[in-house]
Amino acid sequence: MDDLKTLKDEALKAIEDVKDSKVLEELRVEYLSKKGKIQGLMAQMKNLEPSEKPKFGQLVNDLKSAVTEAIEAKKAQLDAEMLNAALENEKIDITLNAYNKQIGTLHPLTLVSRQIEDAFIGMGYQVAEGPEVELDLYNFEKANIPSSHPARDMQDSFYIDPVTLLRTHTTAIQMRVLEEQHDKLPIKLICPGKVYRRDDDDATHSHQFMQAEGLVVGEGITLADLKGTLQFMVDSLFGEGKQIRFRPSYFPFTEPSFEVDMTCHICGGKGCPTCKHTGWIEILGSGMVHPNVLEMAGIDSKKYTGFAFGLGLERVAMLKYGITDIRDLYTNDLRFLKGFKRFN
Repeated sequence: MDDLKTLKDEALKAIEDVKDSKVLEELRVEYLSKKGKIQGLMAQMKNLEPSEKPKFGQLVNDLKSAVTEAIEAKKAQLDAEMLNAALENEKIDITLNAYNKQIGTLHPLTLVSRQIEDAFIGMGYQVAEGPEVELDLYNFEKANIPSSHPARDMQDSFYIDPVTLLRTHTTAIQMRVLEEQHDKLPIKLICPGKVYRRDDDDATHSHQFMQAEGLVVGEGITLADLKGTLQFMVDSLFGEGKQIRFRPSYFPFTEPSFEVDMTCHICGGKGCPTCKHTGWIEILGSGMVHPNVLEMAGIDSKKYTGFAFGLGLERVAMLKYGITDIRDLYTNDLRFLKGFKRFN
């Protein structure tokens, strides 16, 4: 009986003094395991009188319960202390400034391209794409620009071999669609994409730039349809109130052909340095689809007519956002690009 009391006092004192979970686990093994000190007391029962054995067994069980409860209570205490220490060391100071995440913005050319696409999709146009490495057949021949045509010098192309080149205009996409859908008229499409020409890079020119060309072919298509469509596009890009005017020009794939001007978006047509005091800014080229283009695509030019137009997205972006150097659109300067966050 004395051994029981001594062992209980010893175990409870040791548990009370523990400061570490690892040491506590060692004490549990020392006192409560099958080979531990408490279980070892049971071996003494063989030396007791039969009348003493029940009482002794009950006291050993009480000792085991007391030690178990003490260990569990100590473990809970140590876990709580560990959690509090972790919370203290890892606490968040809510008075600190939040992290300033760097959020990207859409490129100005992407903004303009999407705006044009959205405007024409709303009018039932399809957005068409085509290869940037194009065949001479679609880039020139089917656009009414044969090998002897002087207009080829205006394009000054990057040829890969005698019949393959980097496309010089997205007209090549239109020629492919005309050929593929010549028996599914009417056709209404907008073709945004990159084009390439041999040109010296400066503030207003680049050897690679982007175009968006439109094409409509069907019965009864007139110049009035072209003008109404271009007026709608200008209103969508620059806001309502801008007037447009046609000036006779020449493009081999349209006849008649026109350069299109709009009233200056800076001065409203009164005259300023931006429009060179004319009140007008050239915005795009357009015209009625040449009958030869329709015939080469397998379309009866006596029954069907159409119009086409094309504009440079860089020019639109420069006018719309006040950009003075086209090279800013390609140098990926974050200071420049961050300025377009307000337009996203």
